[in-house]
Amino acid sequence: MNKINKENTSYSQTSLLVAIGLVIFGAIARLVPHPANFAPLGAIAIFGGLFLPRKLAILVPLSAMLVSDIVIGFYSWSIMLVVYLSFALTAFASTKIKHSFKAILGTTLAGSILFYLTTNAAVWAFGTMYAHDFAGLMQSYTMAIPFFRNSLLSDLFYTSVMVTSYILITNFHTNYHIQSLHRNQS
Repeated sequence: MNKINKENTSYSQTSLLVAIGLVIFGAIARLVPHPANFAPLGAIAIFGGLFLPRKLAILVPLSAMLVSDIVIGFYSWSIMLVVYLSFALTAFASTKIKHSFKAILGTTLAGSILFYLTTNAAVWAFGTMYAHDFAGLMQSYTMAIPFFRNSLLSDLFYTSVMVTSYILITNFHTNYHIQSLHRNQS
């Protein structure tokens, strides 16, 4: 599985087009009606980490969040910071993994769990919905289980679709060029 000029310090035109497409897709997906927490941001962080240069990989999910938050509206800055950081950490972790089913699945699961644990701890710590004690933290996690389920399903669905599509497209593109070379040599 080739990376889109990941080692190149300057961004290729392909990397920039993919990044822009992911930002647009992520922002639109948050703006159109969807089940709570069933949006592709975690998958975009993982996909970007796998196939884009590191800085771009981290900026893409954050940009999609920012664009959509401008439309949706901003909320508690401390909670927003935790949400944004969880996507940045997922993207960063994804830059470090092998391109194998097992590694991608593990990172997807870890990203979903990281998002669940950190964002619900932030809602508990910085919000007023739950008592600021251990029971309140546990209540925050318990009440968020349906949202975690949706995030996890969303991350698994969108990551598998995006990574599989990328592999199929790049393999088709590579095979097409190989066949063209063979035809031209004949």
